[in-house]
Amino acid sequence: MANAKTIEIKSRQVSEVADKLKESSCTIVADYRGLNVAQVTELRKQLREAGVEFQVLKNTLARRATANAELSALDEYLTGPTAIAFSKDDIVTPAKIMTDFAKKNEHLSVKAGVVEGSVVGFDQIKALADLPSREGLLSMLLSVLQAPVRNFALAVKAVAEKQEGGAQEA
Repeated sequence: MANAKTIEIKSRQVSEVADKLKESSCTIVADYRGLNVAQVTELRKQLREAGVEFQVLKNTLARRATANAELSALDEYLTGPTAIAFSKDDIVTPAKIMTDFAKKNEHLSVKAGVVEGSVVGFDQIKALADLPSREGLLSMLLSVLQAPVRNFALAVKAVAEKQEGGAQEA
C-alpha cells in the first residue's frame, strides 16, 4: 500500500496541474522521446524566456488532472513520454516555439493542446503557430487604423498645394 505522504504529494501535484490547465490560455502536449538533455534544456530555455512553463508529467497524474479540470478529451493524447507547456497570457507563442523546435528536432512531436478551454489537435496548434505574434497583430491593426487618417492628411495637403499653385498663377 502506498505511503500516505506519497499520496499527499501526488494529490497536490494533480491539483497544481489541474489549476494550471484551468488558468492557462494555451497548453501544448508533446512527446519528447529521443531528445537529449541538451535539447530539452534548450527547449525549456526558449519557453521560459517567453513566459511559458514546461513540465514533464507521468500520464496517470496528467489524466487525473485533466479529469479535475474537466478536460478528459485530452486523455487520448497522454500516451508515451509526455511534456506539457502552459502559458497563461499568450496563445500563439507556445505553439510557435514548440512547432518550430519540432521542425528542427524530429524527436519532439506536438500531439495536441488546449486553447481557451477547448481541446484541439495538432492541425489547430500548427495553424495557431503560423499566426503572427500578438505584437505583430497589434502592429497590423494599428496600420489599418492609421490608414484613413493618413489618406485624409494627404488629400488635405494636395488640396492646399493645388490652391496655393492656383493663387501663384493669378
